[in-house]
Amino acid sequence: QVQLVESGGGLVQAGGSLRLSCAASGTIFRLSAMGWYRQAPGKQRDLVAGITSGGSTNYADSVKGRFTISRDNAKKTAYLEMNSLKPEDTAVYYCKLVRFSDRYNYWGQGTQVTVSS
Repeated sequence: QVQLVESGGGLVQAGGSLRLSCAASGTIFRLSAMGWYRQAPGKQRDLVAGITSGGSTNYADSVKGRFTISRDNAKKTAYLEMNSLKPEDTAVYYCKLVRFSDRYNYWGQGTQVTVSS
């Protein structure tokens, strides 16, 4: 059974930084694509950043140059480094794992990020 455990959210002032972690178990992590999404109250869940099994990355325009997604296959963990945070980055952040065998999506429980102005 695939499980994703997120951590690292919290309250930070505008301009500050946070690093989110997503620890995976129950699947071959190194073959899986990973993604970070966020959902603000009353809004849809949107992609923030993604990383393939080969390490290629993509970002939403709103976070380019500020956020960095990475992965450590030995630790089976994906990260989202968030710098220069803005109040509009406030949301619940979710990680997603795409299982390599059938492209099935697994989601973490979410972690709250709140950026105060």
